[in-house]
Amino acid sequence: MRDLPDGFRRLPIAHRGLHDVRGGRPENSVAAVRAAIAAGYGIEIDLQFSSDARAMVFHDYDLARLTGIRGPIRQRTAQDLTAMPLLGGAEGIPTFAALLDLVAGRVPLLVELKDQHGQMGETDGQLEQAVAEDLRGYDGPVALMSFNPHSVAKLRDLAPDVPRGLVTCRYRRIDWPLLKRGVRHRLRDIPDYDRVGASFISHSAKGLNQPRVTDLKANGAAVLCWTIRSATEEAQARKVADNITFEGYLPDIPS
Repeated sequence: MRDLPDGFRRLPIAHRGLHDVRGGRPENSVAAVRAAIAAGYGIEIDLQFSSDARAMVFHDYDLARLTGIRGPIRQRTAQDLTAMPLLGGAEGIPTFAALLDLVAGRVPLLVELKDQHGQMGETDGQLEQAVAEDLRGYDGPVALMSFNPHSVAKLRDLAPDVPRGLVTCRYRRIDWPLLKRGVRHRLRDIPDYDRVGASFISHSAKGLNQPRVTDLKANGAAVLCWTIRSATEEAQARKVADNITFEGYLPDIPS
């Protein structure tokens, strides 16, 4: 287990980059990442998988919401995806490798691998392998995480020197209607933290008062949280969380 570097606790983390579609900066876009770097914030991004085994910076499983083109991202090649403009922007979907070249260690990069299984079960390891390959030789503060503990366990084996954590929440049925009840109930208690060698959690801000979060923090876990949308929410979250992932406003950066 490797501890989370200090920058992940100190610098507020821009959710999917410092995005503002009205300003031509869609979420998870090159423009949003550039803006976050310029402002001095850390950056959170999401990764999905292309049909030709490349890690792509994109949140959804389907392309429609963010590109206007229907269909799973996993059925398109990286070349197709990088040429596919994001709605509200002028650029295509970036590869993870290209984004690493852009960030170049200037700010902390918090990377979420989206669940490729569908029910948080065992993964085939392909996305994790692609991420590990892209990270070889990267010289900068980076941390990996996923809702799926099996994905984090794969990262433990493939990229043991990169800090890793679990994305966690209350797993309410209203928020996770497709996830089986037994899976939701199990993951709610964060039972895999030690097994996967995690050093942090990134927890829903609405569930920071859970006893399990308190216990993990008392035993040395770093606690990040998502997603904060105002200074008022930030003040409340920081009573528990070491740092925030934010969008829709500009938090202060500690001196």
